[in-house]
Amino acid sequence: MSKKPPFPPKLIEVVLFPEFQLLDAAGPIGAFEIASRFKPGAYTLKLSAPEAGLIPSSSGARMPAQKLSRARADTILVVGGQGTADAMRDAAMIAAIKHAPQRARRVASVCSGAFILAAAGLLDGKTCTTHWRQAQRLAAAFPNVRVEPDRIHVQDGAIWTSAGVTAGIDLALAMIEADLGADVAADVAREMVVYAKRPGGQAQHSALLDLDAPRFAALNTWMRDHLANDLSVEKLAARAAMSPRTFARAYAAETGVTPAKAVERLRVEAARAALARGGGVQEIAQRTGFGDPERMRRAFVRLYGTPPAALRRTLRSA
Repeated sequence: MSKKPPFPPKLIEVVLFPEFQLLDAAGPIGAFEIASRFKPGAYTLKLSAPEAGLIPSSSGARMPAQKLSRARADTILVVGGQGTADAMRDAAMIAAIKHAPQRARRVASVCSGAFILAAAGLLDGKTCTTHWRQAQRLAAAFPNVRVEPDRIHVQDGAIWTSAGVTAGIDLALAMIEADLGADVAADVAREMVVYAKRPGGQAQHSALLDLDAPRFAALNTWMRDHLANDLSVEKLAARAAMSPRTFARAYAAETGVTPAKAVERLRVEAARAALARGGGVQEIAQRTGFGDPERMRRAFVRLYGTPPAALRRTLRSA
C-alpha cells in the first residue's frame, strides 16, 4: 500500500498557444515530473491553451491541452515561441493571464512568454527578463517594465521570468529548490544532466558574442586576451588607428555599448570563470585588469546584481 504524500500536490499549469516553442514547455515539464519521482506527489501537471485540443508547436509536434479556465493552480507558466505575437492579440488568452495572480501562488514565463505577461499588465513596475534577442523590443513595447537582458531568470515577488529556451529548466529548478529544497533540485539536475544552479544573474551568452561587430572583431578578441593591459579609450583607439573621439563614436555605433562598458563586460566574464575555478579574489582582480577587488565588486554588482564572494558561493554549490 503506497504511502500518501505529506502535503497536497502543487498544480503546475503550463499555458500553450499555436506555434509555441516546444522546449519552453518540455524543459520545465520534465524538471517538475522528475522532482515528483524524488518527492512523490509533489507536483501534478496540466497543459492549457485558449482552445482545447492538440496545440501545434513551431516544430510541428503537438501537445494536448485543456481550455484555459479560472480554476486554481499553484503555478501558471506561460511559454514563448513564434506564436507569441498572435497570442498577445488573443483577447481570451490575455484576459485569462490577467486573472492569473488571483488564482495562482506564482506566475511565470519562459522566453518571449514575458510579452504575454506584459500585455496582461502583470509586469508593470516589475523587473523581468526574456531572451536576449527580444529584450530591447520588450523594453520598448512596455516602458513600465524593467527588463534585465543579461539574466537567466528573475523573481520579482510572485512573478518569475526566464530567458530563452533552456533557461526554462533553470527557472523550474529554482522553483523546485524554493518548494522542496536544494537537495531535491540538485537530484533533479543530476537526473537531467544539467547544472544544479546557473546563477540567476549569469549572462545569457558570452560578452564577445554580444559585441559581435565585424569592424571591431579582431580588436574585441585582442581585448579579451589582454585584459590586464591598459584598455583605455586612448589605447584602444591607437590600436584601431583612429582618434579617440572617432573610435568611441564608431565602436558604440557598431556594438551598441561604449568601449569602457565592453571592457568591463569582458573583464567580469573572465573574472567569473576564474572564480568558478576557485581562484583568489585579489589575484583574479589583478589578472583581469580590475586592479583591486573593490572595483571588481562594483562591476559584478552592476552586471550580475551580486558581489563576487556571493557568486562564488553559488558557483561552488552548483
